[in-house]
Amino acid sequence: MLYDNLSVSAQGHLLFAGHDTVELAAQYGTPVFLMDEARVRGRCRLYKKAMADCFAPGSVPLFASKALCFRRMYEIMAEEGMDIDVVSSGELYTAVKAGFPMEKAYFHGNNKTDADIRLAVESGLGYFVCDNVPELEAIDAEAGRRGIRQKLLLRLTPGIDPHTHVKISTGRIDSKFGAAIETGQAAALVKLALSKKNVELCGYHCHIGSQIFDHQPFCDAAVLMLKFIAEMRGTLGYTAKILNLGGGMAVPYVASDPSIDYAKNIAHIGELVRGECRSLGIPEPAVLMEPGRSIVADSCLTLYTVGATKEIPGFKNYASIDGGMTDNPRYTLYQASYTVLPANRMNDPADFTCTVAGRCCESGDLIQEGVTLPKPVRGDLLAVLTTGAYCYAMASNYNRVPRPPVVMIGKDGPYVAVRRESLDDLIQNDL
Repeated sequence: MLYDNLSVSAQGHLLFAGHDTVELAAQYGTPVFLMDEARVRGRCRLYKKAMADCFAPGSVPLFASKALCFRRMYEIMAEEGMDIDVVSSGELYTAVKAGFPMEKAYFHGNNKTDADIRLAVESGLGYFVCDNVPELEAIDAEAGRRGIRQKLLLRLTPGIDPHTHVKISTGRIDSKFGAAIETGQAAALVKLALSKKNVELCGYHCHIGSQIFDHQPFCDAAVLMLKFIAEMRGTLGYTAKILNLGGGMAVPYVASDPSIDYAKNIAHIGELVRGECRSLGIPEPAVLMEPGRSIVADSCLTLYTVGATKEIPGFKNYASIDGGMTDNPRYTLYQASYTVLPANRMNDPADFTCTVAGRCCESGDLIQEGVTLPKPVRGDLLAVLTTGAYCYAMASNYNRVPRPPVVMIGKDGPYVAVRRESLDDLIQNDL
């Protein structure tokens, strides 16, 4: 099994977090996102401990909300003592409504609107992660109108290519995010921020990409960022107290992916940061990291019901399910790999290779190709693993398909964290 919270019952049913997925499908319907709450909490604690052990005081993980956002997630993050980052007014508003302490929130994004900035300041946001000059001017102006001094980090681009998929690589010089160090734009942004009366520059942020298995790109980014801290200390007399290295640590989606030791990766980065700070003669900054995928991805699976099985002799076979790109667009977007299991027939021989296809009127609506299963029949259950990140978060109502529920499996059993959308929900904003 790909993860240790998966097993098989005597009846050949897939068990997830100790619960029979066939019974859960009967109770909650399909499609349905199932989440292992204990696994989410365990990963939060791993990050918190590793970062406290390996970095300077004040170093903390921020849950990257864009990976998975709903009220219960923010309640769990608050209970686990995590900080968070948000990237929109919608994420920020959800966190506020969940009662999350907003002084522990960071607001990202390359184009925050004036309304975004107002709402964030009104909500008592801890930090903006400022992307560019016009945004800096807008934050300074809003803070001035309210008579406060707003804390912020500056997002910089270190020029790192982590060799991940081009659509999830964000640290290159030509990225839409941040100010490039190499071009001198980062230094100019720092100088401008220091001149503003209504903002307090607390440090720098970078993010090099996602689904990165090797710790070395993070170390390379840290070296560049620390050298920039030393340069600004020398030229402008400003020493950053915070260095946010972003997120991006990978999770295994299929058996051929390497396993990840997150604590060991963090220890490698911490050793590098300490040594580099000594070499540069600068104090160690508090280090922030932004795990999102690695907090929630492998804590979730999606259950689907098979409708039709189609065989095209000499070409390919299909197994069609009652979900698809509306609840998981990642294969459609960039051919993401997934493990697919026959949840109600785990002990049957796998002798049918097929493409798992979604229900949308779109030929690209696929979940995975080349999947070998016991030949599915109508009513069978398929489990797609590792769907906690960027699935529910990216879900849509394309073809007017309602979004599935999220069912948490907690210490006292399963409970609904997000209810299934109804057909009436789909038309509630129609006039």
